[in-house]
Amino acid sequence: MREKTVTVVIDEQGNSSIDLEGFQGSGCADVAKDFQGSDAVRSARNKREFYVQVAAGTRQQQQA
Repeated sequence: MREKTVTVVIDEQGNSSIDLEGFQGSGCADVAKDFQGSDAVRSARNKREFYVQVAAGTRQQQQA
């Protein structure tokens, strides 16, 4: 299982950003939405992992 990391940064003006590592597909969007709550999003950038389709009930394994 790949490690998952959530990094939250809040700057001096109170603006916040999150960086999600190790999440794929809609799981990434779900976690981001949980952190967002009722706050408005000014900009969003999806990493390539967001576009990976993960089949329900199966695990993806990397081949060495």
